[in-house]
Amino acid sequence: MNAFFKTVAAAAISLAATGAAYAEEINFGIISTESQIALKPKWEPFLADMEKQTGLTVKPFYASDYAGVIEGMRFGKVQMAWFGNKSAMEAVDRADGQIFVQSVSVDGNPGYWSLILAPKDSKLTSVEDLLKCDKTLSFGLGDVNSTSGYLVPMTFVFAANKVDPKDCFKTVTNANHETNAMAVANGQVDAAANNTENLDLIKKNHPEAFDKIKVIWKSVLIPSDPIVWRSDLPQATKDKISNFFLSYGTDKSKGDVAHEKEVLAALQWAPFKVSDNDQLLPIRVMELTKTIAKIEADASISDADKKAQIEKLEAQKAEYEAKLKAKQQS
Repeated sequence: MNAFFKTVAAAAISLAATGAAYAEEINFGIISTESQIALKPKWEPFLADMEKQTGLTVKPFYASDYAGVIEGMRFGKVQMAWFGNKSAMEAVDRADGQIFVQSVSVDGNPGYWSLILAPKDSKLTSVEDLLKCDKTLSFGLGDVNSTSGYLVPMTFVFAANKVDPKDCFKTVTNANHETNAMAVANGQVDAAANNTENLDLIKKNHPEAFDKIKVIWKSVLIPSDPIVWRSDLPQATKDKISNFFLSYGTDKSKGDVAHEKEVLAALQWAPFKVSDNDQLLPIRVMELTKTIAKIEADASISDADKKAQIEKLEAQKAEYEAKLKAKQQS
């Protein structure tokens, strides 16, 4: 009996070592920028094409927040996912994630922009108006793992002005982009974070709400969204998936190119391009900038502790900035 088990164990080790195992079923995570009802008709045609062209079984995985998809990948329930850059960073750092392609805007932009919205008839016209911090205003942030809904406004609006939203506003809520935009349009919050991609969808799907909204702040450019897989997927499976993504909607596709372009357009995308984890470098710089500003403003930390913590973070930030500069010059 012992000899039998030894033989089985040896065979299993050999199979893993040669990469002969295939991940035949892929659970594809989709972050909750909108409601599941709004996301399903955009994503299911794409995932159906992926299943047909790769021969893999591909199942959508929806969660009520970004963390649900990140944790799904961490515990092996999600093998790949569409993320924003901030949530992709969490997946790379905590869930064995690896970026392999990047989305491209349907209009050719190299990225998108974070926005702060206010009702069109509001007296708010600028960040200065927003940050009067007399606790009379209500503000809507995005999911805490959202790049445009949380990290970017926290870095460039609040941290840059040494403001903690909880100390500034009457109420602070967290919701997805669509919910934030509709809350602004309906006068449920005085202002809220959003982005240019979602605002385009609001204009298309809810024109009456769009007409009640104005933009009072626009960020620096944010890199386009990445697609992330678990790094431990078998190489043969990665090859199938990569070939599908990089040919989809192009003349190299195995499918109906006109149909594929329509599917991508519904997602607000053009064909994908190759990417890697270095796409996250500017996001890492933003995250560190936000953290440093938070430490500087924390009166409960002694000057000596602040100095030690900040020096360490500044060194890490400088390392990322140097790597980003080298990449941009290459």
